[in-house]
Amino acid sequence: MTDKNIYSNLSQLGSSSSLPDAPENAIIEKVENPQKGTKYLVRFTCPEFTSMCPITGQPDFAKLVIDYVPGDFLVESKSLKLFLGSFRGHGAFHEDCTVSIALRLIKEIGPVWLRIGGYWYPRGGIPIDIFYQTGNPPADVWIPEQGVPVYTGR
Repeated sequence: MTDKNIYSNLSQLGSSSSLPDAPENAIIEKVENPQKGTKYLVRFTCPEFTSMCPITGQPDFAKLVIDYVPGDFLVESKSLKLFLGSFRGHGAFHEDCTVSIALRLIKEIGPVWLRIGGYWYPRGGIPIDIFYQTGNPPADVWIPEQGVPVYTGR
């Protein structure tokens, strides 16, 4: 690690921050990867993700597991939390929410590899699980299973 302060550009960490009113208004902050050139996995688990059904306006709930192998940048976790929280009032189907999160992270931080598992709780008695990844995972990185079983009353 160098003497350069890679955290100086962060505006949300360490200050009061409100949830953005929509995902497209959320600011995803990034920091330089201090271990650039080393392949490793970062996992974020969001056990209480919420969004809204675009038709009924009723809340939907999911457990999200986001895995990525960083390239030049890391996502700052508070900004990720605020981004994910911005979906609370956002009307979209499960598939759109899950894939949109992945695509936004790819756009913002340019990971070497990313996958997301959206494990949605039942709607109409049917749980829906959504999976997305950017391609084959790097062969030289330990990538554990996401560990979320098939729905049995998670």
